[in-house]
Amino acid sequence: MSFLIDTDICSAHLKGNARVTNRFLQYTGGLYISVVTLGELFTWALRAAAPPNRLQALSDLLSDVVVMDATPDVARVFGTVRADLFDKGLPAPDMDLLIAATALLHGMTLVTHNTADYVNVPNLHVVDWMVP
Repeated sequence: MSFLIDTDICSAHLKGNARVTNRFLQYTGGLYISVVTLGELFTWALRAAAPPNRLQALSDLLSDVVVMDATPDVARVFGTVRADLFDKGLPAPDMDLLIAATALLHGMTLVTHNTADYVNVPNLHVVDWMVP
């Protein structure tokens, strides 16, 4: 089973959340992040007030996951889902939708604690590793 890990779950892992860290260990070899998530994590690590160890923690995380690129195929899924959501008058946060499109294209389960951000995305399998 392959999991696409959302930014909030990566952040929980980096902050030492035991439940999330145990899942990272349990699913070693099947963990992926979107390049969008990587950008958000670099933002977190490179803020002016960020402690220097954040960048090292991010580097360590990258040895445990595979980064999925935004490709023309991801863009096509993104556009298809976004157009459908627009036509239905449903909200579609762009960054979250790019992450969702990556998961959909590759048949991955999206792991997030922000499940409400993805509730309108059809056919997306979502799990929350932060709940018991």
